[in-house]
Amino acid sequence: MKPQPPVAFARRGAAAAPPPPTFARQRGDWMRRTVRAAAGWLLALVLLAVLALQVVLADRARFAADADWRPRVEALCAVLGCDVPAWREPAALRVTSREMRPHPSVPGALLVTASFSNESRFPQAWPQLELALTDLDGQALGLRRFTPTEYLGSAPRSERIAPGQSAIVTLEIADPGMRALAYRIDFH
Repeated sequence: MKPQPPVAFARRGAAAAPPPPTFARQRGDWMRRTVRAAAGWLLALVLLAVLALQVVLADRARFAADADWRPRVEALCAVLGCDVPAWREPAALRVTSREMRPHPSVPGALLVTASFSNESRFPQAWPQLELALTDLDGQALGLRRFTPTEYLGSAPRSERIAPGQSAIVTLEIADPGMRALAYRIDFH
């Protein structure tokens, strides 16, 4: 048998590095795949967060109407400069006192005075006040809604009634006669 000539790269005199061992090549490929996968997951999480932010901002009125979500929406809008609709919870407005009597200076009229307070956790827009006069059977004889300017006597000092804040209402209404035995105050 004839001896084999030395490897070609050795004959030319060029010193070439031998290829890395197989386990080293596999480790490098594994690292590249891991970094790519981590970058993909990170991008997916960032896109998901951006989508969630867009959903909350687009539907902020509905989220702001929920007592649990409202502080988060207010904080987000404080950072981003968007507006949050006024809190509306008419059920949290409580009548604390009320009285109806003949008007002292106008014949054929009644004077209704009442006070109410906001028992909500948040400030809310001044409500419309609904006054209903009823007969003995509970049937409505008259019903009217009043704006804040009408029942306060002037425009409110602020746009919203604060939590725990009270307001005094004075209304002059026509006397419907002896059939009116009761009245009800609601808020809208």
